[in-house]
Amino acid sequence: MLDQLTPMGGSLAELRYLDNDFQVVRPGSHVKCAITATLIELEELKYWSVARQEAYATIEASLKAELASRQSRTR
Repeated sequence: MLDQLTPMGGSLAELRYLDNDFQVVRPGSHVKCAITATLIELEELKYWSVARQEAYATIEASLKAELASRQSRTR
């Protein structure tokens, strides 16, 4: 995982997140975490939401997004 301030060669990829995999829609070298805005190299991408079509840098960021999503559905 790269620090969000670290310059990175390549471009932002666009992905379609699937169960246990992802499909590259627009080629690139990294994606941005939906919660922390941290840049994540595709080779290091482990956490995402199929339902929300978002990538997450860490399991904690994934959990934060899930909890926020559940709270917004109960309101």
